[in-house]
Amino acid sequence: MAEATASGDIAPDEHRSASGQLLAADGTPLKKSIRRSEARARVRAFLLVAPLLVFVLLSFIAPIAEMLFRSVENQIVAETLPRTVEALDDWDPETGPPEEPVYQAFYQDMLEATELKIHTRLGSRLNYEESGMSSLFRKTNERRLERFDTAQPLKPQFIDLDDDWGEVEAWAVIKTFAPRYTWGYFLQAADMRLTPGGVEMAPEFEQIYLKLFWRTILLSCTITLSCLLLGYPVAWLLSNLPARSANLLMILVLLPFWTSLLVRTSAWKVLLQEQGVINDILVYIGLVSDGGRLVMINNQTGTIIAMTHILLPFMVLPLYSVMKTIPPSYVRAAKSLGATDWTAFWRVYFPQSVPGIGAGAILVFILAIGYYITPELVGGTDGTFISNRIAFHISTSLNWGLAAALGSLLLILVLGLYWLYDRIVGIDNVKLG
Repeated sequence: MAEATASGDIAPDEHRSASGQLLAADGTPLKKSIRRSEARARVRAFLLVAPLLVFVLLSFIAPIAEMLFRSVENQIVAETLPRTVEALDDWDPETGPPEEPVYQAFYQDMLEATELKIHTRLGSRLNYEESGMSSLFRKTNERRLERFDTAQPLKPQFIDLDDDWGEVEAWAVIKTFAPRYTWGYFLQAADMRLTPGGVEMAPEFEQIYLKLFWRTILLSCTITLSCLLLGYPVAWLLSNLPARSANLLMILVLLPFWTSLLVRTSAWKVLLQEQGVINDILVYIGLVSDGGRLVMINNQTGTIIAMTHILLPFMVLPLYSVMKTIPPSYVRAAKSLGATDWTAFWRVYFPQSVPGIGAGAILVFILAIGYYITPELVGGTDGTFISNRIAFHISTSLNWGLAAALGSLLLILVLGLYWLYDRIVGIDNVKLG
């Protein structure tokens, strides 16, 4: 044993069993001891990151899951009108209004719903699908239902209460959205609607969401390109200046981060309006006439200008961090071999800066596609994004299901573009220096 140890075949704290198996100092097999040690290390590492995982789960994963669920959740109809839903199961809208059993089931359900004060919530939900349903359910309240004579047929009494209860449309909406889960919100987000006869395109004057999605992508790409064209020379200058001058200019690049987003956007409203500073300067130097002032606010131009200014630092910083790692000797070597300034830049310097371009482009595009404050303030009707419509449905119309569907489609769109970028460029080529 001493000879084997001296020759290096067996470590000092190891020995072999009678069968020749390596054993640890405590007598357990060495492989088993190593596996236990690795398992303990993995448990310790997991415990260290567990608080972060819990935070991400509660603040990021759970809200996204809740959003995805709201985009298909539709339990209010089945829970509020269970008897009516069952009675309408065999009813065909093409045969005309339902018969008396449906009205009797509806009467019982509405008595319970009005007592619990939830019938107005149901009306609000169905009003997203058919205008007028909210007022119809509010009119059908407990006080009026108590006047019904249950010994007589209920169908004519409901029609006397409101003629809409004698029409096919109201009952067809209830039947169509009776299932607990629906694709109706996603269809609305794609300018379609779910009807008793199937899926149909929405009227032309209501088709806005596909247009908003296209506008969001187009403007986000334009803003990303603008940031690249403006940010690349700035980053190159910062990376090639002496440290003292570069640090001073870097402070100017970071200065917008110390100013409120709302203040910066409001400043652009002052600068871009027809009687604003920029137009006044153009009129003063004679580039435009006083009667031909440029319209740069409440349109796509205002959105592009303001958001380019706001997102420009997010392009400059990744570019600068990558350009700082490019040795200047490469360009000097290319010039010494006979290359012109343009050839040395395009064939030597630019390819090495592509990872920074990729990182900055992804960062700016992802931020731009979800912006809503700046487009809301300077975009008007032509420069708003799909995120503005999502915010409208969350805070104003309270149609959270449609907002969730729009948000889900936006998330899927971003992931799809990210996948496409990875296939074309390669996400491994993206670096931050």
